[in-house]
Amino acid sequence: MNLPISMLPSHVLRRPVEDLMFPLKKDDLRLIRDMLDTVKKAKGVGLAAPQISKNLNVALIYLEEAEIPPFVIINPKITARSKEMATLDEGCLSMPGVFGAVERPRKITMEAYDLKGKKFTISDDTFLARVLQHEIDHLHGELIIDKLGKISQGQDLLPKYLE
Repeated sequence: MNLPISMLPSHVLRRPVEDLMFPLKKDDLRLIRDMLDTVKKAKGVGLAAPQISKNLNVALIYLEEAEIPPFVIINPKITARSKEMATLDEGCLSMPGVFGAVERPRKITMEAYDLKGKKFTISDDTFLARVLQHEIDHLHGELIIDKLGKISQGQDLLPKYLE
């Protein structure tokens, strides 16, 4: 099922999230399936639960174009960040039409849990690292609007998102 995506300035995007407990409930599994449908339809590369008005510590990564199968990160934590930074244009499903330069650590290490409650670690310095950081930021109430440098597209839309 396709879910509505919360847009800025919705306060749900800034609320604290709650960790999921294992084993996951049927409602949690259904929500994650619906998140996959939603990110596909929106043509996004990731979706965090706050973006669909749920204050849960879960996000979905959808990078099929990079030949990475969709996967879920539950209760994720970034455990290491490189000192080397990289700047790249980012957009956000909660601020459609706005793109701008965001500086982030080039490489991160992240720990999270999969659907079965098994802990896994990812260390990455590709586009995946950027997407993971973006989605984990959502889980902490941080948005690209908080980090935007030079805006490359959608300057005229900003007032609508900053109300």
